[in-house]
Amino acid sequence: MPEVTGLGRAPRVREMTAEDLEAVARLEGELFGAEAWSRDLLAAELKASHGPRADRRYVVVESDAADHATDRDGGVGLDGPRLLGYAGLYHAGGLSGADLLTIATIPSARGRGIASLMLIELVSTAREVGCPDVLLEVRQSNGAAQRLYARHGFVTIGRRRRYYQAPPEDAVVMRLTLRPRPGPVGAEAGESNPI
Repeated sequence: MPEVTGLGRAPRVREMTAEDLEAVARLEGELFGAEAWSRDLLAAELKASHGPRADRRYVVVESDAADHATDRDGGVGLDGPRLLGYAGLYHAGGLSGADLLTIATIPSARGRGIASLMLIELVSTAREVGCPDVLLEVRQSNGAAQRLYARHGFVTIGRRRRYYQAPPEDAVVMRLTLRPRPGPVGAEAGESNPI
């Protein structure tokens, strides 16, 4: 587990809920500008992460109110737990590779391990449902994010020309090849209780 620094008590990773949509939509607009997902798209994505046919997962990271009493960077949730970031993964129920759909951290929490917490959580989900790998796209100019992904085992496999539109920029495509998590002897054969 990465060490989270500069935030007092350890932040919590939890499932995104409908109650988070307003805060996430506001942050989405602030962080991604013209390329931000609409509130309706975020709601549809969140809906697809619940129920028997769920094929994606969305998480948020929040801190306690006491941890941000003097923070003034325009974040959300200042009367209660504060949203520090959010992320989403499409996993197709393990039928194919997973795609990291989005990952965002408020500016004042960057470089403190928040993105690593979310990335580890979502990669674990991909592994648990049986995905062979996780793919992502990142702006060519976003060296900090590329270094974060590389620290977690992602490797560059290509580029997508003019993938981003506002402003126009190539995307670096990165992949993490997953290895099945070792389990107890017999677990790989489908035994529910191998002992």
